[in-house]
Amino acid sequence: MTDLFNLKHKDLSTRLLTYLKLLLTMAFWGGTFVAGRTLAGVVPPFSAAFIRFALAGSILLLLLYRIEGGFVRLDRRQFGFVLLLGLTGVFGYNIAFFKGLETVSAGRAGLIIALNPVGIALISALFGQELLRPVKSFGILISVVGAILVISDGHPLSLIDGVGSGELVMLGCVLFWALYSVVGRRAMHDLSPLVAVTYSALAGAVMLAPLTLSQGSFGLLFTYGADAWASLLYLAVFGTVIGFIWYYQAIRDIGAVRSGVFINFVPIFAMLFGCLLLDEPLTAGLLQGGGLVIIGASVTNYAGLRRKINRENV
Repeated sequence: MTDLFNLKHKDLSTRLLTYLKLLLTMAFWGGTFVAGRTLAGVVPPFSAAFIRFALAGSILLLLLYRIEGGFVRLDRRQFGFVLLLGLTGVFGYNIAFFKGLETVSAGRAGLIIALNPVGIALISALFGQELLRPVKSFGILISVVGAILVISDGHPLSLIDGVGSGELVMLGCVLFWALYSVVGRRAMHDLSPLVAVTYSALAGAVMLAPLTLSQGSFGLLFTYGADAWASLLYLAVFGTVIGFIWYYQAIRDIGAVRSGVFINFVPIFAMLFGCLLLDEPLTAGLLQGGGLVIIGASVTNYAGLRRKINRENV
């Protein structure tokens, strides 16, 4: 009986730690919006993406060598997974994101990207990785409604103006992130989160390099100021190295759907940091939507945790 109690206590502590790291990851990713605003007009978008992942890949390589005692060699199947991860989560996502933002406002873009959990759930169900049970689906719905309220400042009908080409391109972000999350879970059957993130970041940086060359931005690297480099380092270390590793670990431990629900916290943290660092107003829509996001995430995760505890009691 004591061993069973200790097992349950350890499992609960591990899951709580996973949820805490997920929440911190969303805070880091929310902070990338502040860093991105600092870079706007200073560093071209494709160059910023390349530098972010080139720096992150270099840091991750050092961590990989120290932790693993060397560089992990990939077989053909693992190499294919790494290419897919780099293509979806780094290259494809960034192209869709920056191209969409050429014509779509930040608020509308944030609303579309808030659909990421829905995309992950649908792709996971399509590939048979996770079932969409009613409680889990209801939790996802609540979180998405909360994200809509946050981004629209409590007036969701104001966002219904029709869908243009930019909005359709932004939907590519949802597709690429969903594929990245689902492929990442499969990749971690053979690869550790550190290996998967390291090699996919490097693969994505290589894919982004031609776009940077086309902008002629390599010659401008030494002209960026301290604020720009501080933002780039933040994006590389917190937005990529720490954030991606923790997100991968959560996908492995609690699944792609339940991890993906937490992505709805990103716009909340982005607006909170905007309020604190950029003097943007803290509105009622943010508070109301934030409450719904928390409730939705709690409902989705509680359903999975309750089933696991019930199985252990049998």
